[in-house]
Amino acid sequence: MDKTALVVQHVAFEDLGIIEPILLGRGFTIQTVQAGVDPLPDDVTASLAIVLGGPIGIADADRYPVVVQEIAWLERRLDLNLPTLGVCLGGQLIAAALGAEVSSSGRTEIGFAPLTFSDVSGNVLSTLGETPVLHWHGDEFAIPEGCELLASTPLFHNQAFRRGENVLALQFHLEVSPLTLERWFIGNAFELAAHGIDPRDLRRDTAAFGAALEELGGQVYDAWLTGAGL
Repeated sequence: MDKTALVVQHVAFEDLGIIEPILLGRGFTIQTVQAGVDPLPDDVTASLAIVLGGPIGIADADRYPVVVQEIAWLERRLDLNLPTLGVCLGGQLIAAALGAEVSSSGRTEIGFAPLTFSDVSGNVLSTLGETPVLHWHGDEFAIPEGCELLASTPLFHNQAFRRGENVLALQFHLEVSPLTLERWFIGNAFELAAHGIDPRDLRRDTAAFGAALEELGGQVYDAWLTGAGL
Protein backbone atom coordinates (compact mmCIF):
# COMPACT_ATOMS: atom_id res chain seq x y z
CA MET A 1 0.00 0.00 0.00
CA ASP A 2 1.25 3.47 -0.90
CA LYS A 3 1.80 5.48 2.28
CA THR A 4 2.14 9.21 1.85
CA ALA A 5 2.47 11.72 4.67
CA LEU A 6 1.40 15.18 3.55
CA VAL A 7 3.16 17.76 5.73
CA VAL A 8 2.08 21.41 5.84
CA GLN A 9 5.03 23.57 6.96
CA HIS A 10 4.66 27.27 7.76
CA VAL A 11 8.25 28.31 8.60
CA ALA A 12 11.50 26.54 7.79
CA PHE A 13 12.70 25.89 11.33
CA GLU A 14 9.41 24.35 12.49
CA ASP A 15 9.80 21.04 10.74
CA LEU A 16 8.91 17.40 11.39
CA GLY A 17 11.83 16.99 13.78
CA ILE A 18 11.76 13.59 15.46
CA ILE A 19 8.65 12.54 13.52
CA GLU A 20 10.52 12.29 10.20
CA PRO A 21 12.66 9.21 10.99
CA ILE A 22 9.62 7.51 12.51
CA LEU A 23 7.64 8.00 9.31
CA LEU A 24 10.51 6.87 7.10
CA GLY A 25 10.93 3.79 9.27
CA ARG A 26 7.27 2.97 8.71
CA GLY A 27 7.64 3.20 4.95
CA PHE A 28 6.09 6.61 4.36
CA THR A 29 6.88 8.92 1.49
CA ILE A 30 6.90 12.48 2.80
CA GLN A 31 5.35 15.25 0.69
CA THR A 32 5.91 18.74 2.09
CA VAL A 33 3.67 21.69 1.25
CA GLN A 34 5.22 25.08 2.02
CA ALA A 35 2.25 27.10 3.27
CA GLY A 36 1.56 30.24 1.29
CA VAL A 37 3.88 29.10 -1.51
CA ASP A 38 2.73 25.64 -2.57
CA PRO A 39 -0.97 24.99 -3.16
CA LEU A 40 -2.68 22.39 -1.04
CA PRO A 41 -3.56 19.36 -3.14
CA ASP A 42 -7.13 19.00 -4.38
CA ASP A 43 -7.04 15.43 -3.10
CA VAL A 44 -7.37 15.36 0.70
CA THR A 45 -6.94 11.58 1.04
CA ALA A 46 -3.21 11.18 1.75
CA SER A 47 -2.57 8.33 4.19
CA LEU A 48 -1.55 10.86 6.84
CA ALA A 49 -1.65 14.66 7.13
CA ILE A 50 0.52 16.61 9.56
CA VAL A 51 0.03 20.36 9.98
CA LEU A 52 2.96 22.00 11.77
CA GLY A 53 3.31 25.20 13.78
CA GLY A 54 4.00 28.79 12.84
CA PRO A 55 3.86 32.38 14.06
CA ILE A 56 0.43 33.25 12.60
CA GLY A 57 -2.94 32.38 14.09
CA ILE A 58 -6.60 31.89 13.31
CA ALA A 59 -7.24 35.57 14.04
CA ASP A 60 -4.86 36.47 11.20
CA ALA A 61 -7.10 34.93 8.54
CA ASP A 62 -7.92 38.29 6.95
CA ARG A 63 -4.21 39.08 6.51
CA TYR A 64 -3.01 35.56 5.65
CA PRO A 65 -5.38 33.76 3.25
CA VAL A 66 -3.55 30.49 3.81
CA VAL A 67 -5.31 30.21 7.19
CA VAL A 68 -8.72 30.07 5.51
CA GLN A 69 -7.42 27.69 2.85
CA GLU A 70 -6.01 25.26 5.40
CA ILE A 71 -9.15 25.26 7.52
CA ALA A 72 -11.29 24.49 4.46
CA TRP A 73 -8.88 21.73 3.39
CA LEU A 74 -8.92 20.22 6.87
CA GLU A 75 -12.71 20.34 7.02
CA ARG A 76 -12.87 18.12 3.94
CA ARG A 77 -10.26 15.72 5.30
CA LEU A 78 -11.74 15.51 8.78
CA ASP A 79 -15.17 14.81 7.33
CA LEU A 80 -13.58 11.58 6.07
CA ASN A 81 -12.00 10.90 9.49
CA LEU A 82 -8.57 10.36 7.94
CA PRO A 83 -5.46 10.26 10.19
CA THR A 84 -4.51 13.87 10.91
CA LEU A 85 -2.01 15.37 13.36
CA GLY A 86 -1.76 19.05 14.25
CA VAL A 87 1.03 20.73 16.20
CA CYS A 88 0.52 24.17 17.82
CA LEU A 89 -0.89 26.25 14.93
CA GLY A 90 -1.72 22.94 13.26
CA GLY A 91 -3.73 21.86 16.30
CA GLN A 92 -5.53 25.21 16.34
CA LEU A 93 -6.39 24.82 12.65
CA ILE A 94 -7.83 21.37 13.35
CA ALA A 95 -9.89 22.80 16.21
CA ALA A 96 -11.22 25.57 13.95
CA ALA A 97 -12.01 23.07 11.20
CA LEU A 98 -14.03 21.07 13.73
CA GLY A 99 -16.02 24.15 14.70
CA ALA A 100 -14.29 25.06 17.97
CA GLU A 101 -13.26 28.56 19.01
CA VAL A 102 -9.60 29.52 18.80
CA SER A 103 -8.61 32.79 20.43
CA SER A 104 -5.78 34.80 21.90
CA SER A 105 -5.40 34.01 25.58
CA GLY A 106 -3.65 37.23 26.53
CA ARG A 107 -0.94 35.01 28.01
CA THR A 108 2.24 33.50 26.65
CA GLU A 109 3.65 30.09 27.48
CA ILE A 110 7.22 29.70 26.24
CA GLY A 111 9.61 27.21 27.76
CA PHE A 112 9.64 23.74 29.25
CA ALA A 113 6.89 22.62 31.65
CA PRO A 114 5.21 19.29 32.45
CA LEU A 115 1.68 18.31 31.52
CA THR A 116 -1.23 17.01 33.56
CA PHE A 117 -3.01 14.17 31.75
CA SER A 118 -6.72 13.52 31.52
CA ASP A 119 -7.91 10.19 32.81
CA VAL A 120 -9.17 8.82 29.52
CA SER A 121 -8.61 5.31 28.22
CA GLY A 122 -5.58 4.89 25.98
CA ASN A 123 -4.17 8.39 26.48
CA VAL A 124 -0.99 8.13 24.40
CA LEU A 125 0.45 11.27 26.01
CA SER A 126 0.64 9.75 29.48
CA THR A 127 3.89 8.07 28.41
CA LEU A 128 5.52 11.47 28.94
CA GLY A 129 4.99 11.29 32.68
CA GLU A 130 6.45 14.29 34.52
CA THR A 131 9.01 15.13 31.82
CA PRO A 132 8.65 18.82 30.85
CA VAL A 133 7.73 19.46 27.22
CA LEU A 134 8.38 22.54 25.09
CA HIS A 135 5.60 25.14 24.98
CA TRP A 136 5.62 28.09 22.58
CA HIS A 137 2.18 29.61 22.18
CA GLY A 138 -0.24 32.34 23.21
CA ASP A 139 -3.44 31.32 21.43
CA GLU A 140 -5.67 28.56 22.76
CA PHE A 141 -8.32 26.27 21.36
CA ALA A 142 -11.59 25.10 22.85
CA ILE A 143 -12.20 21.36 22.71
CA PRO A 144 -14.37 20.57 19.68
CA GLU A 145 -17.61 18.67 20.07
CA GLY A 146 -17.02 14.92 20.01
CA CYS A 147 -13.36 15.25 21.06
CA GLU A 148 -11.58 14.39 24.30
CA LEU A 149 -9.21 16.58 26.29
CA LEU A 150 -5.89 14.78 26.81
CA ALA A 151 -3.57 17.18 28.65
CA SER A 152 -3.41 20.51 30.50
CA THR A 153 -1.03 22.96 32.16
CA PRO A 154 -1.89 25.60 34.78
CA LEU A 155 -1.67 28.37 32.16
CA PHE A 156 -3.52 26.56 29.36
CA HIS A 157 -6.16 24.02 30.31
CA ASN A 158 -6.61 22.76 26.75
CA GLN A 159 -3.20 21.46 25.68
CA ALA A 160 -4.24 18.49 23.55
CA PHE A 161 -7.29 16.68 22.27
CA ARG A 162 -8.15 13.68 20.17
CA ARG A 163 -11.10 12.59 18.10
CA GLY A 164 -11.15 8.83 18.19
CA GLU A 165 -7.92 7.17 17.10
CA ASN A 166 -7.37 9.21 13.92
CA VAL A 167 -7.21 12.87 14.94
CA LEU A 168 -4.69 14.32 17.40
CA ALA A 169 -4.12 18.02 18.11
CA LEU A 170 -1.31 19.30 20.34
CA GLN A 171 -0.59 22.83 21.55
CA PHE A 172 2.96 21.98 22.65
CA HIS A 173 5.98 20.96 20.57
CA LEU A 174 6.72 17.30 21.11
CA GLU A 175 8.16 17.01 17.60
CA VAL A 176 11.18 19.26 18.11
CA SER A 177 14.63 17.70 17.89
CA PRO A 178 16.94 19.10 20.58
CA LEU A 179 19.70 19.23 17.96
CA THR A 180 17.85 21.92 15.98
CA LEU A 181 16.29 24.05 18.72
CA GLU A 182 18.94 26.74 18.32
CA ARG A 183 17.21 27.62 15.04
CA TRP A 184 14.07 28.36 17.06
CA PHE A 185 15.96 30.60 19.46
CA ILE A 186 17.49 32.58 16.61
CA GLY A 187 14.30 32.70 14.52
CA ASN A 188 12.26 33.89 17.50
CA ALA A 189 14.86 36.26 18.98
CA PHE A 190 12.51 39.25 18.85
CA GLU A 191 9.66 37.37 20.55
CA LEU A 192 11.95 36.06 23.29
CA ALA A 193 13.28 39.56 23.98
CA ALA A 194 9.76 41.02 24.00
CA HIS A 195 8.73 38.56 26.73
CA GLY A 196 11.94 38.85 28.73
CA ILE A 197 12.94 35.24 28.09
CA ASP A 198 16.67 34.48 28.08
CA PRO A 199 17.65 31.93 25.42
CA ARG A 200 20.38 30.71 27.76
CA ASP A 201 17.64 29.37 30.05
CA LEU A 202 16.02 27.57 27.13
CA ARG A 203 19.39 26.06 26.14
CA ARG A 204 19.91 24.83 29.68
CA ASP A 205 16.49 23.16 29.74
CA THR A 206 17.03 21.69 26.28
CA ALA A 207 20.22 20.06 27.56
CA ALA A 208 18.41 18.79 30.65
CA PHE A 209 15.27 17.38 29.01
CA GLY A 210 16.00 17.02 25.30
CA ALA A 211 17.29 13.45 25.21
CA ALA A 212 14.43 12.11 27.33
CA LEU A 213 11.87 14.02 25.28
CA GLU A 214 13.27 12.66 22.04
CA GLU A 215 12.82 9.09 23.30
CA LEU A 216 9.44 9.62 24.97
CA GLY A 217 8.11 11.74 22.11
CA GLY A 218 9.05 8.99 19.69
CA GLN A 219 7.05 6.53 21.79
CA VAL A 220 4.03 8.83 21.73
CA TYR A 221 4.08 9.27 17.97
CA ASP A 222 4.68 5.56 17.40
CA ALA A 223 1.73 4.68 19.61
CA TRP A 224 -0.54 7.19 17.90
CA LEU A 225 0.42 6.02 14.39
CA THR A 226 -0.20 2.42 15.41
CA GLY A 227 -3.59 3.32 16.87
CA ALA A 228 -4.48 5.08 13.63
CA GLY A 229 -3.66 1.93 11.68
CA LEU A 230 -0.52 3.33 10.08
